[in-house]
Amino acid sequence: MRASTRSNALAGRLPGWILVAGCALTALGLARASALQGGGDPGTETTQVLGLGGGASADSNNRMIAVTGSDITGASILYLVDTETMRLAVYQARGGGDSMQEVKLVGARRIDLDLLLDGFNDSSKYDYKTLREQFLSQGLPIPGGQ
Repeated sequence: MRASTRSNALAGRLPGWILVAGCALTALGLARASALQGGGDPGTETTQVLGLGGGASADSNNRMIAVTGSDITGASILYLVDTETMRLAVYQARGGGDSMQEVKLVGARRIDLDLLLDGFNDSSKYDYKTLREQFLSQGLPIPGGQ
């Protein structure tokens, strides 16, 4: 099997939520980094554009994070994260002839409870509880004091 055929076959099997989760994590990481750097006077907007390679980009202000990219079909994808209400919205846009052009809402959800999970669909070698026990047994501090 050729490498390009193999990668296309694998990409077709990956659930769309993996792409959404990855971009959401990127967006939330950007929000956290922005919050840790401070933002000057309350109410002022700070914007930082981050090139992610492959035509993807990210931008944020004091409330919203936007991440763009392409899905496996080549359509443009926009991920919006509202960091105040903890909501995620995903849009897909297609170009082409008049009959083919569209912007559609792919999905949306509140993510506040998602961010409280210690793990979900996590196939890591060590789960959170195991790592936490190892840290505590060695007298190491737990990030966030949890």
